[in-house]
Amino acid sequence: MTLPAAPAVRENGTGTPLVLLHAFPLSARMWETQLELLPGPAGEEARVIAPDQRGFGGTEPGDDEPSLDVAADDVARLLDRAGIERAVLAGLSMGGYVAMAFARRHPGRLAGLLLADTKATVDTDQARANRERIAQAVLARDSVRILAEEKLEDSLLGPSTTPELVAHVRAMIAEAPPRAVAWAQRAMAARPDSLDVLAELDVPAAVIVGEADVLTPLPEAQLMADVLRDAELTVIPSVGHLSSLEAPETFNQAVRALLRRVGRP
Repeated sequence: MTLPAAPAVRENGTGTPLVLLHAFPLSARMWETQLELLPGPAGEEARVIAPDQRGFGGTEPGDDEPSLDVAADDVARLLDRAGIERAVLAGLSMGGYVAMAFARRHPGRLAGLLLADTKATVDTDQARANRERIAQAVLARDSVRILAEEKLEDSLLGPSTTPELVAHVRAMIAEAPPRAVAWAQRAMAARPDSLDVLAELDVPAAVIVGEADVLTPLPEAQLMADVLRDAELTVIPSVGHLSSLEAPETFNQAVRALLRRVGRP
């Protein structure tokens, strides 16, 4: 196994450590508003850390077999390098899958958990087959054009999204390296059910879902909120899968509420 270089990381603030894990197939750029606002006016409410996950943004993919466990261990190494023993982990979509893998492998390092527009259940056979189809296509073409052809942004965003946000998301999708897209698709397809992991956690938790999320809809969010011991569920009206981008103020309010419940780890 050859580890990738340390991930590209965006960071702001000095308060409670908060690691933000981005959605597929985006990068840490999706967290710009959270990086600016969540640390608070004096920068002391949160130490916000947003890494590019393996292969995306400025991070090398390495040569490991596709696995969310590998991505979770990347996060643990990130905490080691930052001198952080315990942190609040917040993941959206694929980032949520990685956060749940982290909870399985490193539960003692969690101070709190936020799961946004994600699910703890496994993919259907059809969904796994579709992920493999996309993985093969991007590698064969050495291009992520198939994601644009299938208008991925349409399924990621709600119906009332602004043209500006659609263009922003489309641009981030176009930046995704084919190798990273294929690796992530195969890692997500192989993920196990995580409901048992969530049921064992004893830390403050939050679940966020866009009311119009068609990829990981409200029943999946409710399932996670029900199984977690100490969770608050936030449903954001008229918002799709990328709730942090579509409704940043409401999203940030839910994050701050979780940080207040956690306190300083």
